[in-house]
Amino acid sequence: MFADRSEAGRRLAEKLRPLAGEDVVVLGLPRGGVPVAFEVADAIGAPLDVILVRKLGVPIRPELAFGAIGEDGVRVLNHDIIKGAALRPEDMATVESRERAELERRSAHIRRGRPKVDLTGRTAIVVDDGIATGATIRAACQVARAQGAARVVVATPVCPPDTAVRLRQEADDVVCVLTPARSPPSASGTPTSRRSARSR
Repeated sequence: MFADRSEAGRRLAEKLRPLAGEDVVVLGLPRGGVPVAFEVADAIGAPLDVILVRKLGVPIRPELAFGAIGEDGVRVLNHDIIKGAALRPEDMATVESRERAELERRSAHIRRGRPKVDLTGRTAIVVDDGIATGATIRAACQVARAQGAARVVVATPVCPPDTAVRLRQEADDVVCVLTPARSPPSASGTPTSRRSARSR
């Protein structure tokens, strides 16, 4: 498939070259998406940043997200899920408080005082190293828009076709190198674990 994430990033960058020269920011999802995003940013001459998100899971079904949070207080909610799950404000607040603390911990560790790249009015290319269900990257798309991105492109080396179709509900475009029928391995060639497949 790919020798490693660097090769996967170079292969992905070939498909993204038409965006070179535009007002683009490449955003890698930690951890696996960052080395892939590095190669993309280098190839198309775009700034590189990370995008940090946390899904807000329904308490009795954590895999079902009622929203997502990002840095700088960004918060997006799915009101249909909230209504269908009959979530109370206090339940939502408990989940958000826990996830916000984890987001801030990760932000402090990864950024170490460096500011985010401003997305206002720009095209955000959100990169991961492989997508199964797409839950995390959908949240990242929502956060990128909330942070001001005018256009959002999902880019990944590997993504099943049915997931790519669903992602187009959140993204303006989806770019991938390989579209296997079953859940993909990561870009490094290591099979995606059950845990990571559920979370992504």
